[in-house]
Amino acid sequence: MLETAKAQMGFVPNMYANMVNSPGLLETYLLGYNRFRTDSGFTPVEQEVVLLTISRFNACTYCMAAHSMIADKMSKVPADVLEALRTGGQIPDAKLAALSSLTHTLLEQRGNPTSAQLNAFKLAGYGDRQVLEIVLAIAVKTLSNYSNHVFHTEVDAAFQNYAWQAPL
Repeated sequence: MLETAKAQMGFVPNMYANMVNSPGLLETYLLGYNRFRTDSGFTPVEQEVVLLTISRFNACTYCMAAHSMIADKMSKVPADVLEALRTGGQIPDAKLAALSSLTHTLLEQRGNPTSAQLNAFKLAGYGDRQVLEIVLAIAVKTLSNYSNHVFHTEVDAAFQNYAWQAPL
């Protein structure tokens, strides 16, 4: 698994080097992450909104840095949206704001949104499947966020320009 990561990314991320201590955890993470990326129906920008919302909620400095770099350089998340995701500010795009809001609600309410919260999400243009895809992303990011907390994973040099500190 680490050789595959190195071939794809050019280096073995510190996160993977820690997660490999539990091959089942790393394998589950990689499978779920790949499925979210390829099969969720979300655009790359929407994917980063979900992943950054989760990582900020969980105060994962490693994933905030990594996904901020991916959001900026690869997924082309607008700068004002990325700034809002990093700071907890208002997302200027209504549809992306609804996506982040439901993601945050699912985290905060432990997967138990109200009908009104689900309806607001659907009125923004999303459907039932996207709710479940957010649940998948929460599961995957929980694996990475928590393992990074346990190991105090150092942010890789590739992500250092996007270092992030959790608000106090």
